[in-house]
Amino acid sequence: MAQLTYRDAVARGIAQEMRSDERVVLVGEDVAGSGGVFKTTVGLLDQFGPRRVIDTPISEQAILGAAMGAAMTGLRPIAEIMFSDFFAVCWDLVVNQMAKTRYMTNGQVTIPLVVKSGNGGALRFGAQHSQSIENWAMAVPGIKVVTPSCPEDVVGLMAAAVRSDDPVLFFEHKGLYASKGEVPDGVIEDVLGTAKVRRSGDDATIAALGLMVPRALAAAEQLAERGISCEVIDVRSLIPLDARTILESVGRTGRLFTVEENPRALGWGAELASIVSDEAFWDLDGPVVRITTPHVPLPSADSLEDLVIPSVDRIVTDIEKAMQA
Repeated sequence: MAQLTYRDAVARGIAQEMRSDERVVLVGEDVAGSGGVFKTTVGLLDQFGPRRVIDTPISEQAILGAAMGAAMTGLRPIAEIMFSDFFAVCWDLVVNQMAKTRYMTNGQVTIPLVVKSGNGGALRFGAQHSQSIENWAMAVPGIKVVTPSCPEDVVGLMAAAVRSDDPVLFFEHKGLYASKGEVPDGVIEDVLGTAKVRRSGDDATIAALGLMVPRALAAAEQLAERGISCEVIDVRSLIPLDARTILESVGRTGRLFTVEENPRALGWGAELASIVSDEAFWDLDGPVVRITTPHVPLPSADSLEDLVIPSVDRIVTDIEKAMQA
């Protein structure tokens, strides 16, 4: 068992898959020589050489175009888009090419491709470099969407993503890169489409993703001191979505709160609210409550960014208010 930072876990997860399968290659801007702008690929060039760890021009379209072609012709590439905001530059390749090719060729062509990206706010990078875009991605049929919240899950879910025959968008939260956690020795492989219960509780279910998971857990600690027992579920995978774990939890607690970093309109929590309303309406003791970032561009000023992204205090306040209503 080793304690790794989240960013080191990214490199370990990629290295694990590159060692186990020579078809796995890594491409992206600055991923080789400098080890990535967020230092998530440090050491991979030394381990696997320039034929498998490849620096590219500053062109998101070129990165994904090359990676998709490689996937179509027998490799299993991992491509990096440095900031998830920059998917806007190459979204056609994701939405109309990667997501559709297997379907349109009746399975004759698969796209075993992982696109990893730094996602989310809390680092004062401003409106164009701080967005949480999982909800963009989950709206597109044909791609899988994953967001790990701890180092062990980074390694395991990276393995599951690389071994999938479908394209996977792998969102690494920038605000978690420095966080640490225990990671077992040896090969780790997780399963896409599975949520994890991080804390058991009886009075309310909190569903969270990415950076919001540790904040939800901290809020649950405070709420427990106030007599409210919260079950915290790390959603982890939006597509495929583990609705069963969430529904079973709501069946026990009778309440659902989602904690979302994405802007409120059309966030992933709205989909969860819809599913729970359809399938567990009579289990609910109150309305589903979504705790979200408002529908605004993220500010770069520290006080303003802290104000808009759900904080531990806001989670505690909103849940306590709803439970007392």
